[in-house]
Amino acid sequence: ASEVVDQLFPLFPDKKHYSDAGPDRCRTCAVVGNSGNLLGSNYGPLIDFHDFVMRTNKGPTEGYEKDVGSKTTHRIVYPESAVDLDNSTHLVLFPFKILDIQWLISAFTTRHITQTYTKVPSTIKANKDKVMILHPEFIRYVYDNWAERHDRYPSTGFLSLIFALHICDEVNVFGFGATSDGIWHHYFDKTLTSYEISVHAGRFENETINRLQQENKILMHKGWT
Repeated sequence: ASEVVDQLFPLFPDKKHYSDAGPDRCRTCAVVGNSGNLLGSNYGPLIDFHDFVMRTNKGPTEGYEKDVGSKTTHRIVYPESAVDLDNSTHLVLFPFKILDIQWLISAFTTRHITQTYTKVPSTIKANKDKVMILHPEFIRYVYDNWAERHDRYPSTGFLSLIFALHICDEVNVFGFGATSDGIWHHYFDKTLTSYEISVHAGRFENETINRLQQENKILMHKGWT
């Protein structure tokens, strides 16, 4: 692990991101999940109005701008969900395993890693100066303190939301949860998912998100479908 870190820091300098907290700052953030409840929502302009717009995994904007917006300041991924980014977007890697960090180094240098537990892109388009890697301890912290050690990984969406709570002053959440008739699917495909049997602690995450809403820590936008 220490060898990987030694390779990492020369490639992606350890900048002090978002350490400017203070009473005068009001950073607004939209955390945009991939739920089918975004379809028909017309949330696009509202989402784009935020200072930061965080999107997870492969969730596209092209063709869905009216409902999901077009601005992306942070794209939160792991190797199996990585997509090409434009020059103004931060690539935020959530590393669940050492191989995830090795893949990131490879994607910007030797391009030799093409396989994890599935096929992954050997390289991606992204601005090297805007790469951020979430410390594995943060994932551990979320698991211990927010997910209360439920026996599964925190989902990317849930981690993104907790990440946003740490760096934003106002957090608005879009595209989380099922559609109003109880269907769990993405706005860009029709893959149905039961959060009861997924690898994440879905029900518990849902309850935690609802509690954050009740305590006015976040504002949930439920969508229209």
